[in-house]
Amino acid sequence: MNPYTYETLLSDIAALRRTYPFIETGYIGRSALGGIIPYIRLGVGLKEVCYCAAFHANEWLTAPVLLRFAENFLRAYAENGLIQNFSARAIFRDVSIYIVPMVNPDGVSLVTGAYAPGSVLYNAARNIAARFPDIPFPNGWKANLDGTDLNRQFPANWNEAKALADATGFTVPAPRDYPGEFPLSAPEARALYNFTQARRFSLVLSYHSQGRVIFWRYLNYFPEGSLNIARKLADASGYTLEDIMYSYAGYKDWFIQDYNRPGFTIEVGLGENPLPVEQFPQIYRENEPVLVLAALLAA
Repeated sequence: MNPYTYETLLSDIAALRRTYPFIETGYIGRSALGGIIPYIRLGVGLKEVCYCAAFHANEWLTAPVLLRFAENFLRAYAENGLIQNFSARAIFRDVSIYIVPMVNPDGVSLVTGAYAPGSVLYNAARNIAARFPDIPFPNGWKANLDGTDLNRQFPANWNEAKALADATGFTVPAPRDYPGEFPLSAPEARALYNFTQARRFSLVLSYHSQGRVIFWRYLNYFPEGSLNIARKLADASGYTLEDIMYSYAGYKDWFIQDYNRPGFTIEVGLGENPLPVEQFPQIYRENEPVLVLAALLAA
């Protein structure tokens, strides 16, 4: 598999629509450069869950995990078959799985080589990166193309995230860790925030890399059923379950804080981002059960 680009994502979604014209697709908003941020809806059930990936540019390998899941799920549905030993049609009937596979399309385009060296967009990012010479460019880039870290943008102790960024030198737009001028200042984060507010998600999964670990809580919030679900997801994937106490301004942090419902950060793979594509088959095998169980276990 080649690096998974934004254009590949759009092409794959179009192919799914041609093969399975009954599915709902659309976009939650636009990126800093005006690109659409697409979503796919699998199912028609009243129970709603949301799976998101590629918040961070150099974690683009998480996006094809969600696209492969959509493809496998829809094939099982069309064939009246099973996915992870569960009826795809039963899940489709009972659950609406909303997938936002690439929250950060502009950043992914930079890291996957869509912006040629010397181009206007490449040079704009390189000028931001020049302030941080210790971060490899472009492979160390996590932010959107404006230099804002999208997973430090949500209104969940954002001031604490800013204080941590200030203390470590990320006081201006940067390849990573800069939380923006204020919460939801980045259009990508604002789009996901608005999309979430407009739905009734009973559970969210936020996909990142790396570490083969699942984070299940935010500060002292304990949504009902979260730990039980987290243990089942960890058992199914083989990932370690972590009780993180002090993370701030992430998507799942805000979701847990504002909705008091289960939210999980899934860190896939091992190594340095961007992870080698050779890890994809194993990552997918470990996470298909997570994606199915999360839909089944949500309230």
